[in-house]
Amino acid sequence: MNQWNNFSKGFFKENAVFTLLLGMCPTLGVTSSAIDGLGMGLATTFVLVMSNLVVALIKNFIPDKVRIPSFIVVIATFVTIVEMTMQAYVPALFDSLGLFIPLIVVNCLVLGRAEAFASKNNLGSSVIDGLGMGLGFSMALTMLGSIRELLGSGKLFGTIIYPEDYGMLVFVLAPGAFIALGYLIAFINQVKKEA
Repeated sequence: MNQWNNFSKGFFKENAVFTLLLGMCPTLGVTSSAIDGLGMGLATTFVLVMSNLVVALIKNFIPDKVRIPSFIVVIATFVTIVEMTMQAYVPALFDSLGLFIPLIVVNCLVLGRAEAFASKNNLGSSVIDGLGMGLGFSMALTMLGSIRELLGSGKLFGTIIYPEDYGMLVFVLAPGAFIALGYLIAFINQVKKEA
């Protein structure tokens, strides 16, 4: 049951976007479409799981003075793997996400989980925590991207739902990210309050 709590807290109790407000740069920057949000979320999930795994394995060998720089090197390694893989196999998504892929290295969520959880827990718990937090982050980015894409261009995952002429351009632009995120957070807080 404890493992389930580690996994599920990333979706609800400690969701990076809706509760902790971490990782706002990619959240606001890449969620103009659902596919971009999902792509960034899954890339971050991979980095989270793998960096948590490695940090949990090497935590006892790292001196305290170089702990954070060591974690950053581990995270940067997996971000480079993600970046090169995306560039090779999904170049359209790679081009769409652009600079936000290398910025995963400095995402507070990834470094925070390495420092706060993986460096203090066993391998299994660290991997499950990374998976839960990452998939919760993916869910949040995909939800926000879906709302912005639907309201802004009348599409959902690139499929036309209604004519683009009826879309509200503001939701495709940067201010739409803030507006949609604000309403989404308010909605989720209201649901949590009633539950």
